[in-house]
Amino acid sequence: MFSSLSSTLAAAASASGAKGDVKKSMSPTLRADIYSAVDQAKPWLIGGTVGRQAGDGVAYQPIIARIHEHFPDMKVGLDAARNIEHEVAVIVAGITNMILEMSKWDGMAGAMAMRTWVDAVGDAHGKISSAPTGAKGGPRKDQVGRGITRGINQLTDVTLMTREFAARIQIISLLKSVNTKIHGAGSDEARQGEALWSSKFI
Repeated sequence: MFSSLSSTLAAAASASGAKGDVKKSMSPTLRADIYSAVDQAKPWLIGGTVGRQAGDGVAYQPIIARIHEHFPDMKVGLDAARNIEHEVAVIVAGITNMILEMSKWDGMAGAMAMRTWVDAVGDAHGKISSAPTGAKGGPRKDQVGRGITRGINQLTDVTLMTREFAARIQIISLLKSVNTKIHGAGSDEARQGEALWSSKFI
């Protein structure tokens, strides 16, 4: 199931890269769309409202529509809809890619947006109840956490990132911190994220 999702996003990343080769300037709506998407995604991740949370198969649509303005090939496939982890992975990757796209044109603005996004993701995850739900994938908090990790570590298109050294360092440092925020310092996920994103300095 997830391999299909990964293929969908890989194709989207490839398509966006091809378009990026001919772009001469940043989309005039990108900055506003990023902050609007962050504002939409935070309560969606937290959940608790029937019909308006990750995994309900519906509430992600306004967020993915905003992502489509800049990455039109990115989709939540039929095999991913109504699956908390997979929906979260797609949305997290999409918003992260939007920010990386902005960083390509304005490195420090991209770094500032990434800080806002990483703080929002960490805060949202911290507010999700960890109570057992009896769901197949375990507590909702764990499913959202796994989706965030996959979206950041596996589905983000690093080729979109700025080449400005200072901004790149800040962005990579922020992305590394996501795994620690979600899974705790010293966890396997935090160590893997540290190694993965440290390699992106090269």
